[in-house]
Amino acid sequence: MQTDEPPIPSVWARRRAKREQPALSQDRIVSEAVRLLDEEGVEALSMRSLGARLGAGATSLYRHVASKDELIELVVDEVYGEVRVPGADDPDAWREDLAQCARSLRAMILRHPWVASVLGQTGLASLGPNLMGRSERMIALFRAAGFAPGEADRAMNTLIAYVIGIATSEAAYLSLLARSGRTEQEWADGLRSAAERAMREHPLLREEHAAQPYEDPERVREENFAYGLERVLDGLQARLRSAPGRRVIP
Repeated sequence: MQTDEPPIPSVWARRRAKREQPALSQDRIVSEAVRLLDEEGVEALSMRSLGARLGAGATSLYRHVASKDELIELVVDEVYGEVRVPGADDPDAWREDLAQCARSLRAMILRHPWVASVLGQTGLASLGPNLMGRSERMIALFRAAGFAPGEADRAMNTLIAYVIGIATSEAAYLSLLARSGRTEQEWADGLRSAAERAMREHPLLREEHAAQPYEDPERVREENFAYGLERVLDGLQARLRSAPGRRVIP
């Protein structure tokens, strides 16, 4: 006998109930889950702990969210709603528009460092309304820049992969700092002498280290991100210039 249940276990692949209990809605559950994750990290997230914060039993939560995996999909889509994507109004401004998207995505991950650790557990998170809406707007920017259908999606994924990769490392580092109780500057000052000793037998690393001025570590992170972002955009721009039949992008 056929059933209406979808074969794929994802919150985005099943129908949402039309009515929810006024005191305990899916939206309220998701909002509280984000607060829990921001305050205590992903290790503290369970349906029981979330229910306690909401003053409800885990069974009540399951009426709105079928599993912890679905909850992860929902919270990821929730925070993706913070990413800002400009409209594709000026094709000549595509680099700055995409750089703005990249900076906003990185900022979101650093505000919610737990996101980096759950991205591989999100099932069909790409079907979430916030993520799909922002993907649609980003695709519009790539199409306005001159990328053909099909390649625009690949170009977008390339940019997103860079941002997620570097921001994931930053988020892990900042989480370590938070657990240590030290400031970023204190951590860098304490690590400097150990790093210099470790590089004594590695002349190229020592030379690279010496070539970089000892600066505010937060500023270094910002500059490193900006450098990599510009190189990714350089590569995309070079692709546009070399592709046959494409308009020349300034």
